[in-house]
Amino acid sequence: MKITWLGHSAFEIVSPSGTDIIIDPFLTKNPATPTELKDLAHYHPAYVLVTHSHGDHLGDAIELAKMSKAKLVCVAMLEAFKKGELPRELFEGVNVGDVVKAGDVKIHVVPAMHSSEPSGRPVGYVLEFADGRSVYHEGDTWIFGDMALIQEFYHPNIILMPVGAVADGQMPQMAWLAVTRYFKPEVVIPMHYGALPGSSTEEDLRKVFGKDPRVVFMKPGETKSF
Repeated sequence: MKITWLGHSAFEIVSPSGTDIIIDPFLTKNPATPTELKDLAHYHPAYVLVTHSHGDHLGDAIELAKMSKAKLVCVAMLEAFKKGELPRELFEGVNVGDVVKAGDVKIHVVPAMHSSEPSGRPVGYVLEFADGRSVYHEGDTWIFGDMALIQEFYHPNIILMPVGAVADGQMPQMAWLAVTRYFKPEVVIPMHYGALPGSSTEEDLRKVFGKDPRVVFMKPGETKSF
């Protein structure tokens, strides 16, 4: 599979057979997104996933789905909140526990601990690929005990880990505690930093994560194959 970090929490993930999925496409107003990747015409996803309604996650999802005719996957209440902005056939309203079949990828909807009012609860997504591997996009979340069940059910190989936007906050430490306590990933990719004022830097985060070889820092616009 190929994973491209588009900055902040935005990722493009392409399966081995070519299924193109974009998650949390905060792009045109994202200062961390490279200029050439702010143009929505650059993208041709089959599915656009939104973890919650905050602007730095919902971002350009509606417009991107319109342009590409992609299916927009989001919590059912967010679907209702945005009713009329996108043709009904392009919405896939979901709730925790649902599974969406996206070509050769199964998209599992899992809990997250954050805010998203007034448009429903926040979620994360586990993308399960045909070869048995899975990628867990945590969305925007604090540590919570049911992460143990996500590990038990899905065994994510790759975790896209939000580390918080504020350099002096506790999110990096809590995010790393969640990974080390509840999960057994092969790869951990830090996200949700570097775009907003006062955000943590890669240097800040390396002090928290140490030299753990599983941690893979990416640059906005960079693509890695796994």
